[in-house]
Amino acid sequence: MRKAAAWDAAALLVFVVVGVLTHGASVGAFFRDAACILGGWFAAAVVLRPYRRGTWWRLGATWLVGVSAGVLVRAVVVGHVAYDFWGVALAFTALFVLAGRGLRHVAVRKP
Repeated sequence: MRKAAAWDAAALLVFVVVGVLTHGASVGAFFRDAACILGGWFAAAVVLRPYRRGTWWRLGATWLVGVSAGVLVRAVVVGHVAYDFWGVALAFTALFVLAGRGLRHVAVRKP
């Protein structure tokens, strides 16, 4: 349970790092975006419980609700809504979380 949450957090942080590096953003932007995305994800996880009842629909709902909430909070903080960022955030967080879970599965299965 905790390991899956840690892997998901790491995957979400990879998304934030890639975004900050590709856009030449500041360290402050990294912390702002990381807090928004991780905060949204784990707030949704408290309600949807993807780590206690590990079903795929719970993970999908946590992803959709959590990342969307994080993007909304970020929009409030920066003062504007960026719909393109919302789409990119949904696409790439899904990719990174699923890749992280795949890596975790491979790492756990090794002797």
